[in-house]
Parts: sequence; structure tokens; C-alpha cells
Amino acid sequence: MSEGTVALPWIVIRQDDNGNRYRVGRYATRAEAQKIADSLDDHGHKQLYWVERIGQNGDGTHN
Repeated sequence: MSEGTVALPWIVIRQDDNGNRYRVGRYATRAEAQKIADSLDDHGHKQLYWVERIGQNGDGTHN
């Protein structure tokens, strides 16, 4: 990581009624990502929201 680059290893994922998954956003801390997921989940829609940590290769796998 170069100087001045901010790591955003936590992502919020949304899954819709049809099982399609979308990345909602990237965040620096798990707490920040969870706050967003909880806020979106409180809207009462059928979508599911959860938090994952991005692996070193940039995917949703754990390190």
C-alpha cells in the first residue's frame, strides 16, 4: 500500500429477492460497515444486508 492510500477492507453486501448480490460500499472498520448494514436493514425491505472482509486478492474471502 502506498503512502496516502486508505485501506477499506470491509464491505457491505446486499442480496435482493432474486438472490442477486451487490456490493453497497467499502469501509475502513467493521463497526462502520455494520452501522451502514443495520441502517439499510431497518428500512424493512426484503433485501438482506451483511458485512464481509475483503481478502488480500480483493475478493470477499477472508485473509
